[in-house]
Amino acid sequence: MKTNFSMLFYMKKQKNYASGDSPIYLRITVNGNRVEITTGQECKPERWNPKTGRLTGTKEDVKRSNAYLDNLQAMVYRAHKDLAQADLPITAESIRNKFQGKDTATHTLLEAVKNHNKKMKALVGKQYAIGTLKRFEILERHLQAFMLEKYKVTDIEVKEINHAFISDFEFYLRTENSCANNTAIRYLKNFGKIIRICLNLKWIDNDPMFGYKLKSKPVERPFLSEEELQRIAMKQFSTARLSQVKDVFLFCCYTGLAYADVQKLKLSNITKGVDGNHWIFTNRKKTNIRSAIPLLPTAMTILDRYSKNEYCVIKDRAMPVASNQKLNEYLKEIATLCEIDKPLSSHIARHTFATTVTLLNGVPIESVSKMLGHTNIRTTQIYAKVLDIKVGADMALLRDKYQ
Repeated sequence: MKTNFSMLFYMKKQKNYASGDSPIYLRITVNGNRVEITTGQECKPERWNPKTGRLTGTKEDVKRSNAYLDNLQAMVYRAHKDLAQADLPITAESIRNKFQGKDTATHTLLEAVKNHNKKMKALVGKQYAIGTLKRFEILERHLQAFMLEKYKVTDIEVKEINHAFISDFEFYLRTENSCANNTAIRYLKNFGKIIRICLNLKWIDNDPMFGYKLKSKPVERPFLSEEELQRIAMKQFSTARLSQVKDVFLFCCYTGLAYADVQKLKLSNITKGVDGNHWIFTNRKKTNIRSAIPLLPTAMTILDRYSKNEYCVIKDRAMPVASNQKLNEYLKEIATLCEIDKPLSSHIARHTFATTVTLLNGVPIESVSKMLGHTNIRTTQIYAKVLDIKVGADMALLRDKYQ
């Protein structure tokens, strides 16, 4: 990172000074942050020249003191040069520690990110999804490229991170990486997690993210109408490949399961619920939050279709689910064959469950939130906001009442 570095010597008169010698201090300033160190030298105020930062006079003791200050200044500049050549973080503290010969433990941004990612990688499948790890690994690469391009360094000390750094990084994400608003905000929120870890470890004293505005824009979540859902359900396909993908997609539409959750679903996850009917009891892979989902007849019929499927029996799975890449590829074929102009995916299936299947049929939003495994009902409310048709239907009932 480009640094503004300066140093000076100054006299520091003590409080209630009357007469005699006063101590001479060294001040090192980097980017507005400074440290002050006593030089061990003293002189009378009238013999100190604040413009030159040296003593005035020709006596031997004056020459010795000035020579000492000259040597001290050279050591400070040498320490600054050594840090720069070693591509190490340059701060007022690191310069002071370098010229004083102290071994100081400095912590850098990429050190913090790499430590976080290493721990997260060990917990993939237990506490984190692989997609979450990949997002932090991409964040690491973006930070490396950003610091190299903007500041011509490969890393910086975490203490050097400030609002300007964060603002520059956000600008870099939006311009050099062409990130959309919400994508840039997600990276910055993940960056904020790294900063909070540094705070907890006492690597920094203050949160540079404090007061930094991060605002996501509302995103339209596409979903299928009842007519489109039935169009897919009634469509017959000539290949087992498309028929199976159709079943997986419809099962997600009628259960709200995400791809990762339906892929790992076992028959042992399906048992009788409090009402005596079959329910799915599982923990969401993404958040490990428990979901309890009553099975609708359509979903139960699909499950029964694969009860003796060879793949399902061998793998102990409820359904034969292709890879996410293949699933989405085949869903594009299904969308074309069913003349549906929407990007079919496991995500749109989950959105369809939240809207067309449940909310539009009067299921309370609290119940929908619980079935989806949302940690916050505000996440579920995103779906409710788009349902103008539900508002119209509700008001039609009220209109009939007042006629």
